[in-house]
Amino acid sequence: MAQPHGQPPPQGLARCYRHPDRETGIRCTRCERPICPACMIAAPVGYQCPSCVAGGGPGGGPPARAARPRTLAGGVVAADPRMVTGILLGLNLAVFLAVLVVGDRLVTDLGMLGRSLDTRTYAIVGVAEGEWYRMLTSAFLHQQPWHLAFNMLGLWFLGPPLEAALGRVRFLALYLLSALAGSALSYVLAEPNVLSLGASGAIFGLFGATAVLMRRSRQDMRPILVLLAVNLVITFVWPDIAWQAHIGGLVAGGVIALAMVNAPRRGRVAVQAGTCAAVALAIVIACAVRTAELLG
Repeated sequence: MAQPHGQPPPQGLARCYRHPDRETGIRCTRCERPICPACMIAAPVGYQCPSCVAGGGPGGGPPARAARPRTLAGGVVAADPRMVTGILLGLNLAVFLAVLVVGDRLVTDLGMLGRSLDTRTYAIVGVAEGEWYRMLTSAFLHQQPWHLAFNMLGLWFLGPPLEAALGRVRFLALYLLSALAGSALSYVLAEPNVLSLGASGAIFGLFGATAVLMRRSRQDMRPILVLLAVNLVITFVWPDIAWQAHIGGLVAGGVIALAMVNAPRRGRVAVQAGTCAAVALAIVIACAVRTAELLG
C-alpha cells in the first residue's frame, strides 16, 4: 500500500512508487521517487523511472528524447516481463507431458549421462560419445511431478524479477548458461554411468543472480540467503540429488549476473557478452578434458 501523503515514511528501505511491495535503495535522478530494478532505466547519470522517461518528469511534459527505456543491465524494457519465463516454464511442462506419453525411453535418450552402456541396443552412449545435446536437453526433463513442481515454482518466482531487471536476451543467456554449467560440473565430477535430469542447475543459477541483483539494489538479502541456504542443505542431505548441477548453476549464475549488473555503461555489452563467452568457454574446456579422460 502506498504511503499516505503527510505521514512519516516507514522504517527501513523505501518502497518503489510503482511496485509498493518491493523495497529499494535506488531513486529516480529526476523526480527522486524510489524505484525497484524493474523500473530502473539507465540515464546519463544514475537511473530514471518510466514516468520521467515517457513524460519528461512526474508532472508531464515532452518526452526525454535521448533516454530510451532500458533495464538495469542495459536491456530493452519489455511490456511483458514474464514472457521468457513463461516460455521456459511451458517448455518444461511440454517435455514432462512428452515423457508421460513416450515413457522412460525419452529420459534415457535425452538425460544427462557421461558414458554408459545402453542395455536396449548394447551401444555405448553419453556425452563422451558425442551426444553433447544431453547437456541441455536434460535441463528440461523431469520424471516426478514433485520434481517438476519444485523447479517450476522456483522459476516462476525468481524468473520475472530477473527478466525485468536484465532484459529478455540477457535473462535467457543467464538461464541457459547456468543449465549448461550445471550439466558440465555433473559431467566432470559425477560417475559417468549415473543418469541425471532436471532444471535445478538453471534454477540455482537464478538463485545466484537474484542474490547479486538484490545486493546491487541494496535490498534486504536475508530472505534470499535463507532460501538459498535451505536449498543447499536439501541438496546435500536429500538422497539421489545431483549436487554438482546445483553448484555449477549457482556459480555460473552469480558470475554472469555480476557482469550483467555491474558492467560500466561504456562497453557494457562487450563486458556482458565477454563474460558469457568466458563461461561458455570454461564449460567447453572442462567437458573436453573430461571426455579425453573417459575415452583415454
